[in-house]
Amino acid sequence: MTTSPEQQKTLYRHLLLTRLLEERMVSLYRQGKMTGGLFRCLGQEATAVGTAFALEEGDLLVPIIRDLGATLVRGARPVDILRQVMTKADAPARGRDGFLHFCLPEKGLYSAIAMLGTAVSVVAGMVLADRYLGKRTVGMTYLGEGGTSTGAFHEGINFAAVQKLPLVVVLEFNRYSYSTPSEMQCGAATLADKAAGYGVASAIVDGNDVLAVVEAARRAVAWARAGNGPFLLECKTYRRKGHAEHDGQAYVDAEELAEWTRRDPIARFERHLDAAGVMDAAAREAVRADIDAELDAAVAEAEASPAPVPDPEFRGVRADEEAAVRRRAETFVGGLR
Repeated sequence: MTTSPEQQKTLYRHLLLTRLLEERMVSLYRQGKMTGGLFRCLGQEATAVGTAFALEEGDLLVPIIRDLGATLVRGARPVDILRQVMTKADAPARGRDGFLHFCLPEKGLYSAIAMLGTAVSVVAGMVLADRYLGKRTVGMTYLGEGGTSTGAFHEGINFAAVQKLPLVVVLEFNRYSYSTPSEMQCGAATLADKAAGYGVASAIVDGNDVLAVVEAARRAVAWARAGNGPFLLECKTYRRKGHAEHDGQAYVDAEELAEWTRRDPIARFERHLDAAGVMDAAAREAVRADIDAELDAAVAEAEASPAPVPDPEFRGVRADEEAAVRRRAETFVGGLR
């Protein structure tokens, strides 16, 4: 399946929205208005956007910390993401946590799991449950190269392979596991090589070429949905910022960083759009202006949102709100007043 001109325009908007929203979040972080860390996806936008774009309605997606673009593709609104990272009372997590636990179950979007590799087993279980319900759901989750060195990854992918579960694991090869370069934490020549040991299909794609990512992800999703079992898709990309905003990335070679900056996925896609006659500079500028206006409104709305109060912290924690839990909540809140 080729990606139509209209779909390419949609992809471009998602890529640019991801970058511009992240820039707003950087500004809020530096103003002290965000809670917790900021894990940037600069340079990795095409991998997250392109893979999520291949899913269908009803499929499941569990991202990790650098998959802001995948979250937006699945239908998350910038204002809700901003409320979440500013821990506002009307955020999806009601002020309990930041982006890591952003979750919209009604859109098939579930929160990341902090323990690397664990999501493979969890998403395998989710699609197994849907199989029992007669659904043809495909689950997609993400890992960095460091995550594929954890025991949880190997246990999960083995279980998914034996059960032939419709699971797509996107391996984001972004060069560093926190500050450890890839060759110092893994002896395999490629992450995709790890699939063969479990009889799992795999492919490698240029993670900075969004059209190539979409096509590869569509093949992976189709493979999984057809009942062939899981698929590992390795996307070669690069993390152009430190592990988090506080990390000065002094361990990164300047020439290496400059080379990958020249491979910027958005600038590259803009050159394609020009050459293919899909969008000229004026059309792209109109998209940017529209996104800027949307983000201006989203930031203002999120900043005006109320801060959380203690009472809701005891709600939504248990399915059955037992009397004992309510009494403990009343005692706790009463002690604060």
